[in-house]
Amino acid sequence: MYDVRSMKAEDFIDDGEIRETLDYADQNKDNVELIDSIIEKAKLRKGLTHREASVLLACEMPGKINEIYDLAEQIKKDFYGNRIVMFAPLYLSNYCVNGCVYCPYHIKNKHIARKKLTQEEVRREVIALQDMGHKRLAIEAGEDPQMNPIEYILECIDTIYSIKHKNGAIRRVNVNIAATTVENYRKLHEAGIGTYILFQETYDKEAYEKLHPYGPKHDYAYHTEAMDRAMEGGIDDVGLGVLFGLDKYRYEFAGLLMHAEHLEAVHGVGPHTISVPRVKKADDIDPEAFDNGISDDVFCKIAACIRIAVPYTGMIISTRENPTVRDEIIRLGVSQISGGSKTSVGGYYEPEPEDEKSEQFDVSDTRTLDQVVNWLMTKGYIPSFCTACYREGRTGDRFMSLCKSGQIQNCCHPNALMTLKEYLEDYASPQTRELGMKLIDREIEKITNPKVKQTCYEHIHDICLLYTSPSPRD
Repeated sequence: MYDVRSMKAEDFIDDGEIRETLDYADQNKDNVELIDSIIEKAKLRKGLTHREASVLLACEMPGKINEIYDLAEQIKKDFYGNRIVMFAPLYLSNYCVNGCVYCPYHIKNKHIARKKLTQEEVRREVIALQDMGHKRLAIEAGEDPQMNPIEYILECIDTIYSIKHKNGAIRRVNVNIAATTVENYRKLHEAGIGTYILFQETYDKEAYEKLHPYGPKHDYAYHTEAMDRAMEGGIDDVGLGVLFGLDKYRYEFAGLLMHAEHLEAVHGVGPHTISVPRVKKADDIDPEAFDNGISDDVFCKIAACIRIAVPYTGMIISTRENPTVRDEIIRLGVSQISGGSKTSVGGYYEPEPEDEKSEQFDVSDTRTLDQVVNWLMTKGYIPSFCTACYREGRTGDRFMSLCKSGQIQNCCHPNALMTLKEYLEDYASPQTRELGMKLIDREIEKITNPKVKQTCYEHIHDICLLYTSPSPRD
């Protein structure tokens, strides 16, 4: 029985409720009066239910789809402005005991190179990332209790935060590791992580168990209930996601929104981020083996509907997608992207030899961070390296209250400009630096609060003076 407040996975992700929702959406996909009423409700910026959003996703009327896209674009601007937060993944280990059929790290894959970074190797990789200009990392590791215990993850986090190189420092470490215990989540919280990220892959229990035939990840309930344990362990910010293409996308969409509704109902705060990855080619993985692939148009429609349904959440798109798709989907709601990414274990300090490849999936956007930053600015976006909310304790419900009220931009817009200035001074190519300085000059003038504007001017001036300073900025 569907119960949004239940702590049991099969209650808050109820199969019957999802199938009724999909039937309802099919019955009303051409109901202009209902669709118009849902769009009008969405304009209030309070979000939509999974059932309402599913109607919009099912709608195939071009005029209404354009209205959905326009609204998604405006809501994204209202909550997140024209800022795009930058990050990079860092894979620590690809040892894994699971049998996930869509991932080359599965235990039966005997020809992929297995690697695990030592602390010295972590240090080298982080310095290389700092030299690119990154301030925010998402660390990844396969599930292997012997090779990748929680103690190893914690040691890596400590190493990452300890590294101060030239003007660089990693200011926020987000963590994407397997579902674990409340005790271990508490340890991650005490280590100072940012967001805990865990993809559901699929919300269909039957499909989930087939896609994860053995290993700890086979346990659907334990995996699906992980976010509740993480929040019980003190982690304020959690990130959801499904791997689109594994199962029917409309089912996944409804399940994803039901999970967000559950977190909001039980913990008073929904997901800090929602990621939208698609199945991609990898070492021994052929995406054509899955018969649920989605077109670029459908993919963009999903993103737009998520933005409308969960207006406060940050949305993430990775380098799984090519530049053309990333360009369009950013407009429709995405607020965080990776740049200059590697999906191998390490790979930033020096490229992997051809006979030692360890990538989790093929990267479709191979541009450098500088090229991505340059591209974003030509589109009128502010690449942001800001982590001030995390460092000032504006997390969880405190962040969400500011975000939902529209007040977060008073902090994030000027902070984005200041961290962009840091990047331009320390890491950017001459052409990117010139482009960025013009963007900063324009964007400062948009700050309406005179005191905030003056403070921003002063800090940017101070950054210029600190350019030759050997000590790291904070």
